Amino acid sequence: MKLYGTSLSPFVRKVLVVLAEKGIEAKHVPLRFHDPDPRFRAASPFGKIPALEDDEFRLADSTAIIHYLERKHPEPAMLPAAAQDLGRAIWFDELGDTELFPLLVKPFVQRVLRPQLMKQPCDEAVVAKCMTEELPRPFDYLEGVIDGPFLVGGAFSLADISVATGFHNLHLAGEAVDAGRWPRLASYVAGILERPSFQTAIAARQG
Repeated sequence: MKLYGTSLSPFVRKVLVVLAEKGIEAKHVPLRFHDPDPRFRAASPFGKIPALEDDEFRLADSTAIIHYLERKHPEPAMLPAAAQDLGRAIWFDELGDTELFPLLVKPFVQRVLRPQLMKQPCDEAVVAKCMTEELPRPFDYLEGVIDGPFLVGGAFSLADISVATGFHNLHLAGEAVDAGRWPRLASYVAGILERPSFQTAIAARQG
């Protein structure tokens, strides 16, 4: 099994966490998106990361890959069994992918990707607007629904992986959740990112 994609990507990190939680052996190939590698492009025809190669089976998209791994290696479960818990886990996965990621990545793009990879200056106005005007709404929501160490069913799941993964990129940009304003969210994020599986994913090769 091979997983393609740099660990700088929150979406690649999602799959790396699941691989670590389930103890699945996989070769990590830390390519960036749109890499011309032919085996990667066979698994991801549109050049997006992550992509998975498992013998002759190929698949792209973090959520699709995780559902595949869940069926092939069901223990420990990353998706709850109860109907309502499953529905909420899928909701939080969507929240992480489509609502949180586009915002959490903005400071990272400005302070890390633009100066280091694109050789362009950081626009601090974009960072300031994101932190003061855009992120408070989802942060307020999460502060209101967090009531313990995990989001769904009292157990670590895809919900926690998807919501927490982008916060590492926020930290790489020198920003963090204001614990005075959002104490539950700050404590929750710190706890999830400290899990051994997340630490393994964070330490994986970037490129």
